[in-house]
Amino acid sequence: MESRPLVVQSDRTMLMDVHDPASSQCRDTIVPFSELVKSPEHLHTYQITRISLWNACSAGFGEDDVMSALARFSRYEIPETVEYFIRDTCRRYGVVRFTPLDDRFFLLECTSELYRRQVLSIPALRDIIIDDGDIRVPMNKRGDMKVILIDHDFPVQDLIPLKKGRPLEIALRKVCASGAPFLVRDYQREAFDALWAGGAPGAGYGTVVLPCGSGKTIVGLVAMARLKTSTLILAPNVASVHQWRREILDKTTLEQDDVGEFTSERRDIRPVTIATYSMLIWRSSTDEEFHNFDTISAHEWGFVIYDEVHMLPAPVFKLSSSLQAIYRLGLTATLVREDGREKDVFSLVGPKRYDVPWSQLEKRGFIARAYCHELRIAMSEEDELAYAMAPLQTKIAIAAKNGRKLDVVARLLERHEGEQILIIGQYLDQLRRIAGHFDLPLITGSMPNATRDRLYQDFRDGRIRILVVSKVANFAIDLPDASVAIQVSGTFGSRQEEAQRLGRILRPKMRDSNFYTLVTRHSREEDFSLNRQKFLIEQGYAYSVEDV
Repeated sequence: MESRPLVVQSDRTMLMDVHDPASSQCRDTIVPFSELVKSPEHLHTYQITRISLWNACSAGFGEDDVMSALARFSRYEIPETVEYFIRDTCRRYGVVRFTPLDDRFFLLECTSELYRRQVLSIPALRDIIIDDGDIRVPMNKRGDMKVILIDHDFPVQDLIPLKKGRPLEIALRKVCASGAPFLVRDYQREAFDALWAGGAPGAGYGTVVLPCGSGKTIVGLVAMARLKTSTLILAPNVASVHQWRREILDKTTLEQDDVGEFTSERRDIRPVTIATYSMLIWRSSTDEEFHNFDTISAHEWGFVIYDEVHMLPAPVFKLSSSLQAIYRLGLTATLVREDGREKDVFSLVGPKRYDVPWSQLEKRGFIARAYCHELRIAMSEEDELAYAMAPLQTKIAIAAKNGRKLDVVARLLERHEGEQILIIGQYLDQLRRIAGHFDLPLITGSMPNATRDRLYQDFRDGRIRILVVSKVANFAIDLPDASVAIQVSGTFGSRQEEAQRLGRILRPKMRDSNFYTLVTRHSREEDFSLNRQKFLIEQGYAYSVEDV
C-alpha cells in the first residue's frame, strides 16, 4: 500500500506523520507552498497561507502542482474549502504584472479586464498611475505600488529587469585570511541558486530562511561573489556590522579599503558598506526626515542584503521601496513578524526562495544538538509577600529578579565548569548583581562598542569563559564555542527572543548544547514560560521541566 503521511485539515493546517516511510519525500514536496508551524516528535504541523502560496507561485509552482502534491501524500480526501482557497489564491499571483517601458515609467498589466477595473478602483492608486489606455507608473513608485496592491490581495509579478550597479571584483577564498580552510556548504550554494534562478525575469530578489548557527552570512558572501556588484548590507546592531566586516575580510578577496561601516562610530561609504538599521532611521525629532536616507540611497548600489529581515524596522520599508531596481536578499531564521508586516517583506524584499528545517541540519552536524531545561525556583517568604501585594508590572519584575536564582546559577556554573557559558537576562540590576557576585564581565547596550567587541573576542579566544549579557546579545552575535546559555529573565515569553537566544549556542561543536531558563514558581513567569516552552517543543527541541 502506498504511503500517505499527510492529513490535510479544513483550517488549512496539515499534519505529517514523521514515522511514515514517505515523510521525507512529503516534507520536501510541501515545503515550497506551506510553512512549518510545529515539529515535535511524532506529528509535524504545516500551514497553507496566502503568503506561502504566493511564495510558491513566485518559484514556479502553480495551483495544479500544489493540488497534485497534496493528492499524492494526503491520507484522506482534501477538503473542498482548502482546494478553493489554494486555487483562488494561486490565481491571484501574476494577474498584475510590472513590465518595462522606459527609464521613467513602467507598465502595470492585468490579465483580464475585470482585474484591470478592480486595480483602477483602488483609491490609493489614483494619484500614482497614468491611465491613457496603458497603465503607466513612475519608476520611483515601484515599491509603493507593490505594498498597496498586496494589501488588496494582488501580489505583483515584477518582470522589470534588475540593474547590476557598480561592478565590484570579488571572489571567495579557498583558504581564509586567518589560515583556516573555507568550504561553502551545499545548502548555502543552493540558497543563492534559488534566489538567482539562472537570472530569469522575476528572480534575483527574495528571502532565505535558515536556522540560527547555520551560516546565513555565508549565503550573503556567496551572493556577493556571484553578483560582483557594489553591496549595501543592513544589520541590526554595531556588533553584527563588525561581524559582517570580519567575515568579508576573512573569506573574500576584498581589502580593508573596499569595506565601509555606516554606524554611529563611522560613516564610510565604500563599494561594500555595512550599516545598522538604526542609522537609517535616525532623526533628531519626529518632525524631521530621516537624515541618512539620502546619503545611503545616493550610492549606485547593485545589491542589498537585509540581515535578520524579520526585525526590519517599519521606517526602513521606505528605503526598501526605493531599492526595487536592484538585487535583494533577506536573511532570517524566521519570517514571523510581531507587527504582521510579512506582506511588506514579501513585496519589498522578496518572497521566500529557500528554507531548510533545523532538524535536517542538526542530523548532518551543521548545527549543534540542543537540550532545553526549565528550572522552577520558589520565592523567599519576603518576596512572596511583596509579590502578592504588588501591581501587575511589579509582580513581573519581582518574579524575574527572584534572588534565589543566584544559587541556581552558581550550581549550573559548577555543573558546566570548563565550558563556554552565556548568562542572559532582561533586567540590568539583576545582571549587575550576578556579574558582581561571580566577578564576571557584563555586556550591556550602554557599553562602548570597542569594549563590547573586545569582550566578545576574548570569549571567542577562550580568555573569558563566562559572559553576562543583556538583550544586546539576542541578535547576530557569532560566539561559536558557547555551549551553555542560562536565561535568568526574558521579555514576556517572546518566541522570537527565545529562538535568538537559543541560537547563540547552536554553532556546531564537539559537545551538545544546553539552554536553561530559570522561572519563578507560582508566578506570572510560569505563564510566560508556557509560551516559550510550547514554541521550543513545537520546533522539536528536547524540553524538560524541573523543580529546584
